[in-house]
Amino acid sequence: VQVVESGGGLVQPGGSLTLSCTASGITFEIYHLGWYRQAPGKERELVARITSGAITNYADSVKGRFTISRDNAKNTVYLQMNRLKPEDTAVYYCNAYLFSKYWGQGTQVTVSS
Repeated sequence: VQVVESGGGLVQPGGSLTLSCTASGITFEIYHLGWYRQAPGKERELVARITSGAITNYADSVKGRFTISRDNAKNTVYLQMNRLKPEDTAVYYCNAYLFSKYWGQGTQVTVSS
């Protein structure tokens, strides 16, 4: 199983960024998917998740700004991030879970002027 995130980078406050995560080696469409983040000195926290049935939920801190979506034909989950704030700076991790959990290596997002 391989989970690979991409799309991180440096963006100014108020800007947008889209993260992608591709998972291989699993039956993608039956897995639930999540985006987590970990800032320096802080614990990893859930940002957003989407079930196999496309039900979504979000952390309060990102509601209305971030959107999670999935494309089962491409084995990919996305995180569209708008109106980014400096406090969104973190390493963002993708997670695929059902009976087991699989994690990617993470992608750095830095929000700074």
